Amino acid sequence: MSKTYGRIDIHSHLLPKLDDGCAGMEDSLECARRLVAVGYTHSFCTPHIWTSSPHNNVDEIPLRVRELQELLDAAGIGLTLLPGGENNFTELQRLWDKKLVTYGMAGKYVLSDIWVEALPDYFFRGVRTLQDHGLTVILAHPERMRAVQDDPTLADTFDKLGILLQGNLQCMGDPPGTTTRRTAELYLREGRYTFLGTDLHNTRSLELRLKGLKNAIDLVGDDVVNKLTITNPQRLL
Repeated sequence: MSKTYGRIDIHSHLLPKLDDGCAGMEDSLECARRLVAVGYTHSFCTPHIWTSSPHNNVDEIPLRVRELQELLDAAGIGLTLLPGGENNFTELQRLWDKKLVTYGMAGKYVLSDIWVEALPDYFFRGVRTLQDHGLTVILAHPERMRAVQDDPTLADTFDKLGILLQGNLQCMGDPPGTTTRRTAELYLREGRYTFLGTDLHNTRSLELRLKGLKNAIDLVGDDVVNKLTITNPQRLL
C-alpha cells in the first residue's frame, strides 16, 4: 500500500486566511508546489480550532479544502488535500458541545496541542474523554512544550495514556543545541514519534521545515523518516 503514496503531511496550515497560516491563495499554491517537489503527495489541512474562530468547523473546513484543491488541480500541482484541524486542549471543554474536528472528519483520530509548563489535570481528563468517544489522540509537537523540554521522560506518560506523538520538522530545522532541536532529536532517536509533520504556515518559514526533513533523514535514515511521513500517516486516510 505504501508504494502508492509519497509523503503525507499530517499537520499544515495550508488553507489561506483561516488562521495564522498562509495569507492568500498564492502563498498556499507555492507551499504546495514546494511540498510536491520534495516528495509529498498528500497533505491534511489542519487549521487551528478555537472558539474565537467559529468558521473553522466540520462543515466549513471541507469546503475550503475543496476550493483549494480545485486551484491546485487547475495549476497542475499534484498534491491531494484532506480536511482536519488542530484542537487545543485548553479550549476542549468549550469545544465539546460541537462536533470535534478530526482527521478526514471521520471521528477516529484527533490532532491536539497544549502549551504548559506542567501537565494539568484537565489534560488527563480530556484524553480520557476523547478516548471514551472512540478517538485516538495525536499530540502535536510535544518537543515545543515546556513540560516536555524540562522532562523528556513524559514520553512514557503519553505512551501509557495511548497518545501518539507528532514531531515538527520545524524543530528539526532549528539551530543545533536549541531546546526544541535537542528534544526533537532525542525523541526521533528513541523512536517516540509516530508521525512527523511540517506544521507549515507560509512560504517564508517553509524552507526551515524542509531543512528539518533533511536533518531528520541525516539523523535516523530514510527508512525511519519514510515510516513517519509515508507509512504511518496512511492510518489517517
